[in-house]
Amino acid sequence: MADYDIPKRLVQAQAAWYAVYQRLAAADNASETTVLRRQLQRLSVQIATDPYWATIPGHAPAARMALKQMAWQDEGR
Repeated sequence: MADYDIPKRLVQAQAAWYAVYQRLAAADNASETTVLRRQLQRLSVQIATDPYWATIPGHAPAARMALKQMAWQDEGR
């Protein structure tokens, strides 16, 4: 896997996305799931529209996978 200079803000946002997703998976309250789904949507938009992706044309898919792996590892999984 190539090395990418992924901004810390993206790694933090992806790690937050994983944390919210896990909370959603464990939620049993309809109002709580609504809030968590909205948080996931906001984080998804934040990640997908970050200006960083425009700086690596042609490499964004691989960099997105690297981001996911970095965030997953940062969370100690």
